[in-house]
Amino acid sequence: MDPAERRLPLSAILLDICDDPDPTVTVGEIVHRSGRRAFGALLFFFSAPNWLPLPPGSSTFLAAPLVLLTPQVAVGIRRPWLPRAIDSRELKRSDLARGFRRLVPALRRIETVSRPRLPWMFGPIGDRVIGLTCFLLSLVLLLPIPLGNMAPAAAIAAFGLAMVQRDGVLALIGYALTALSAVLLLIGGAAAILALRELLRWLGIA
Repeated sequence: MDPAERRLPLSAILLDICDDPDPTVTVGEIVHRSGRRAFGALLFFFSAPNWLPLPPGSSTFLAAPLVLLTPQVAVGIRRPWLPRAIDSRELKRSDLARGFRRLVPALRRIETVSRPRLPWMFGPIGDRVIGLTCFLLSLVLLLPIPLGNMAPAAAIAAFGLAMVQRDGVLALIGYALTALSAVLLLIGGAAAILALRELLRWLGIA
């Protein structure tokens, strides 16, 4: 990647991918265009679409690469590795562009106020903690919980942007959203258990 391209904001890179005339794009090409910011960009890329209207089961598909990528962040790998089947997977560029263009306006607003700050939240330890946290969140995304993927997806997207921008405030937002995800998961689990008990009681089993 050209050094000037490395300084492009993530929103500009996403639009550049959208505007390429090739009708398809591979996941590997997206990794390449993200350059040294690939981990953060890919965390955002695979989590943010969960906030868009998607067909049922899409969150599970989007979570699968995250389950592979986030442990690499947690152990300190510098460049993302994906199995060839995922790296060479072709995506229809028009579908990708439709989603990206809906995300770019909000992303640009964040980029205008974001800047490198709280550097102690990153580095060898900080990045690993983010990777471990995002790995646990990605496991939640794999679960077919109705509306239960919104908060975890937002947390991973915040962490991804934090890594791209090296913005500790965004990382703090990610941790806050992680806490919210945990609370919602506990409430949802307790509600499911209560509902199951009531069903068993109504059936005369319990």
